[in-house]
Amino acid sequence: MGENLKRLSESCYFVNSDGEQEQTCASCAKTWEEMRSMQPVATKSESVANDTDICRFAILVSLTSTRIEDSSYAQGIYRCLGEQTGGSENEIKPKGKPKLGIGIWVLIGVLGGAVMALLISIIIWLKRLCKPNSEPKRAAFKDVLLIGPCCPKVPIKEVYTATNNLHESNFIGQGIAGRVYKGIMPNNQHVAIKHIISDVNVETVVREVTSLSHVQHLNLVSLMGCCVNEDECFLVYELCPNGNLSEWLFGKDRVLSWIQRLEIAIDGARGLLFLHTYPEGCIVHRDIKPTNILLGPNFEAKLSDFGLSKVIDLGEAYVSSEVRGTFGYLDPEYQNNRQVNSSGDVYSFGIVLLQILSGKKVINLNQEKPMPLDKMAKALIRGGSITDFADPKLEGKYSAEAFNITLQLALSCTGLKQQRPSMEQVAEKLVEALEISTKAKASSPEPTLEWLSSSTE
Repeated sequence: MGENLKRLSESCYFVNSDGEQEQTCASCAKTWEEMRSMQPVATKSESVANDTDICRFAILVSLTSTRIEDSSYAQGIYRCLGEQTGGSENEIKPKGKPKLGIGIWVLIGVLGGAVMALLISIIIWLKRLCKPNSEPKRAAFKDVLLIGPCCPKVPIKEVYTATNNLHESNFIGQGIAGRVYKGIMPNNQHVAIKHIISDVNVETVVREVTSLSHVQHLNLVSLMGCCVNEDECFLVYELCPNGNLSEWLFGKDRVLSWIQRLEIAIDGARGLLFLHTYPEGCIVHRDIKPTNILLGPNFEAKLSDFGLSKVIDLGEAYVSSEVRGTFGYLDPEYQNNRQVNSSGDVYSFGIVLLQILSGKKVINLNQEKPMPLDKMAKALIRGGSITDFADPKLEGKYSAEAFNITLQLALSCTGLKQQRPSMEQVAEKLVEALEISTKAKASSPEPTLEWLSSSTE
């Protein structure tokens, strides 16, 4: 009944709470009643009529929610429908100044008091009774994935053979849009295959494919092909055999050296710099976190999972969007104003840098007073000891100067938007920290605690 929402919106657009625009009100009520007669004549049973009314009510809620801040609009719609249809289901009342009667107060009371409780049931009913055919989503997949040579097509047989029919032993993770399996293609190339089914938001797939099909960089995971079959889709990526950064930072039996951590941070920064300065428009990832930083065979870092990415057209400073991302990595300013821009990625990357330095979770729930990671770092700095923030796995084998540079950089990334560095500046500072660390290691082939100078250096 999606077309009915458009018709109702056009018919009721000028209705207001003062009872003006009576002609529009009559048109609005007429469209409302016509929607009831949309069910086939042969199936006009009581149950079908109830189902139709549920869908009508859902459409009415959808309509008023489009102008949710304009309370007079919603009041005008309910007043109009209550007065114009109050006498008879098929009779439009004469024009005139509407007066609130018992019927309209009942209608408003029911709609206002029960709307929140009914919304949940509406969603359930709509899925079961008003569920559209799967063809639109299949068409959406095909329109995005099968047009143009940028995304090579992979036969469905190869996908199932590579993953041993999506066997659980090949399952390696869960992304925003679907489950991910490892596999081996006929040319013996090891790949990661994301399985996406039709009831997942197609928009996520659109972003993933459009971002990776046209954007290629050493520090972005490569999309190697795609496959559409019925109401499901498969995206084939290069496999990063060393997993993701989260597994190495928080895994008990895995350790990254100080030099490896800086190199991973530099790779991630260069990947983001490439996205933010893309010639056709700034690409904002919107979900930078350790699990989305994959590690190649030589621990080179590659950004992955572009399901939330947004493109900001040239000349634009931001795009408005619903708040999406992962708790703990979201820019507070983005949460407040819902403006997507590159500074949101800078904030998220700053949080990742703090985790690379400390090996800590975003929020330590084991403390008596749980504290966000950036606030914890600032508190330790005020206390005069940055070494307390360092990951114990490093065993003191790092340059204090380089550590301090990286820590200050991470805190500037998580500061106020106006004071945050660009990703170009971030990459330059990280390279500086790496050069300092490399020289320090060269002068001390067997790194010990002597790598550290004073704790306040």
